Amino acid sequence: MQDPNVIHPPLDGVVNPDTSAFGFPLYLGLFDNRYKTAVVGISTMVDLHPLLYFLSARRCLLSSAYTDPAVWEQRPRDAQDLGQLASLMDRTYARKFPVSSLVIARFVDNLSSKEEVDQAQYYLYKFRHSPNCWYLRDWTIHSWIRHCLKYGARDKALYTLKNKVWKDVRLCFHFIHYRAEVWNINVFLKKVSSAQQGCIYLLKNTWQEERNVGASLMLAGLKQENSVGFSARLLGLALIGKVELSRGIHAVFHEMPLIWTSGYLGRALAVMDAVCDFRDIKLSEEVLDHVEKILQDLSVNADGQNVTDTPLEEEDELETQKLPEYINRFKELKERLVSQDRIDSRSLESLVSALTQQTLAACENADIAEYQQTVSVWEAELQQLIQRERETKEKNQKSV
Repeated sequence: MQDPNVIHPPLDGVVNPDTSAFGFPLYLGLFDNRYKTAVVGISTMVDLHPLLYFLSARRCLLSSAYTDPAVWEQRPRDAQDLGQLASLMDRTYARKFPVSSLVIARFVDNLSSKEEVDQAQYYLYKFRHSPNCWYLRDWTIHSWIRHCLKYGARDKALYTLKNKVWKDVRLCFHFIHYRAEVWNINVFLKKVSSAQQGCIYLLKNTWQEERNVGASLMLAGLKQENSVGFSARLLGLALIGKVELSRGIHAVFHEMPLIWTSGYLGRALAVMDAVCDFRDIKLSEEVLDHVEKILQDLSVNADGQNVTDTPLEEEDELETQKLPEYINRFKELKERLVSQDRIDSRSLESLVSALTQQTLAACENADIAEYQQTVSVWEAELQQLIQRERETKEKNQKSV
């Protein structure tokens, strides 16, 4: 990082608007928390191949407003010559000076082909290894991934998301909906209801990835205090519990956003118990049937023993011994749910579809309004950088 007590000379009249006249940073994206509901943390524990499958998926749940590029493309364009920008960055790095985030942002914003996207990847790599890597702007990341998708470089967009190649990869929620390929990444959703419902809708159909999908269903379900949320929570915990009893608790929390305390099947049953005390909450019959099948499979599989060659640890053995108790408890709770009419005959997918018909329009309106506000904030910050660059150039010319 540059010495804040040293005023670094400009290169060929080009200034760095990321620092003030005294070298102090104007913006540190790594510690910025202004976008209260627009920030998601991307987990890197998902294998590459399942992600590539969803890169070609078509979203049919949300409206076309999420794929409408009008808000982004109506921003004032700052047309630049990529050759001149590339030459400027090469000379800047050759003289051991940092390239400003404004220059790299201009370069990314003016991409117009797959070949130029490939070229931009090199300069982004150089930038993130430079002293100014902390100043990479949110809108530059947003623009970069949009260009990757637009010009057929989805592998580069996926690489950015999966490996978090920048110090602070944060995407506004609108981009999460912009393409469905990020929905099956395990994300920490904050208060974006449409994203939670979308995750449940999609993940319902991918039960084979039991541990990963179980965590995703559970986390998304925790944000929904309704039949959809409780059903997703129950299924997610049951899937995680199956992995726990089969392979041990270490197979559950390794590289996962989950606690390492044993008893995930017990927590699943606690969800059923809680539903019995709610007046307006029901559980999907399909989910209950699937949980019952999980318990049966565990019981048949050598009395719930692990399927690996590695012996289970003591705490895992104790949890395995509780399987008969879990099965009996499940039967009791299911009878209570039936007697209290707490079971919905619809599938989880049908429940999510019904919920989205009721609430998604309002969620989408709020999402789009917030996205427009975010773009406005980005544009204001960009204009501030341009103005600071202009003022510094004028000041340098007067001093010559």
